[in-house]
Amino acid sequence: MPPKKEAARDEDGEEQYGSIYSVSGPVVVAENMIGVAMYELVRVGHDNLVGEVIRIEADRATIQVYEETAGVTVGDPVLRTGKPLSVELGPGLMETIYDGIQRPLKAIAETSNSIYIPRGISAPALNREKVWDFKPIMKVGDHITGGDIWGTVWENSLLNDHKILLPPRARGTITRIAEKGGYKVDEKILEVEFDGKKTEYSMMHTWPVRVPRPTTEKLAADKPFVVGQRVLDALFPSVQGGTVAIPGAFGCGKTVISQSVSKFSNSDIIVYVGCGERGNEMAEVLMDFPELSIEVDGRKEPIMKRTTLIANTSNMPVAAREASIYTGIVSSNSYTQKLHFLCELRSRELCQEPKKWCSAVWGMPAPKTAPKLFSYLDRLAFYHANSFS
Repeated sequence: MPPKKEAARDEDGEEQYGSIYSVSGPVVVAENMIGVAMYELVRVGHDNLVGEVIRIEADRATIQVYEETAGVTVGDPVLRTGKPLSVELGPGLMETIYDGIQRPLKAIAETSNSIYIPRGISAPALNREKVWDFKPIMKVGDHITGGDIWGTVWENSLLNDHKILLPPRARGTITRIAEKGGYKVDEKILEVEFDGKKTEYSMMHTWPVRVPRPTTEKLAADKPFVVGQRVLDALFPSVQGGTVAIPGAFGCGKTVISQSVSKFSNSDIIVYVGCGERGNEMAEVLMDFPELSIEVDGRKEPIMKRTTLIANTSNMPVAAREASIYTGIVSSNSYTQKLHFLCELRSRELCQEPKKWCSAVWGMPAPKTAPKLFSYLDRLAFYHANSFS
């Protein structure tokens, strides 16, 4: 445990460090954790392994670690972050491959120079060095509230009008907004004043994965969802904004159908979550998708320009599967809210292997466990998101 004089403290004067009391596989119990919150993100051990608080008893917290815990011993430090597990939302999500807790796999491979993910490594989900072409659509003096569009970004040729929204529950009067030009995703280009307090915003913001995005109205589905397979479109039609399940035994073709739907459906945004997938199936997705193309307005475009892949294979800790579902839902909802204003645009997400998801939330895939399981699916529907009142 770090020396007392060097211990970090939060705003209330409480130490941000606890210490490990016991270790059992990916589950770690830490003590001296007074003030910790449920689902708070923590860093475990000297390697700063990513973990999440799942149970609190007195001053002890049970932590689910999302990485290999070999070498973690009793007495090692546990750092509290004071924040829940969150994802970054903004330009750059498309064409990116993440793991279940939104770590960019390509960036990690380049940083570590290895085909394996080093323990405790941390990389920003959105590229901090890339410059985006920003165009403001509001001006100084305008009143703005959470969910209002204050600018657009050209992300790629398929998503040439990525709308930048003010984060929920923010409001005020614009006192400064950047001019049209190139900016990095974390540059402060908007300043809003409310009740005498000024707050700056960039093109990105973070959002807790377990908190649903606020909405004002759920929209009725009124357009068909064409999956690209005639037998499915004819016999089992679906609608945009609806939910579809593909149950079946091992080897009957669930993954093949889901991959085919992602490749050929009339979706504009694909968020593909490989929740508990077998490693070879996820590897097939990672190899196939970058090589596929679709025809848009008479020109061929790579399918990855409209796709975000979240790879979370079955050798990851069981609870990490549930985290990957939340990550995909929040990413999908953010695009639904930004693209809803174009009417024709929609977002879709694939949740692979619901039975593995059930095991992640400690229940068999039966009616009694369905309420917890399917309460998440409501977050995938269509909503009015231009107001957060």
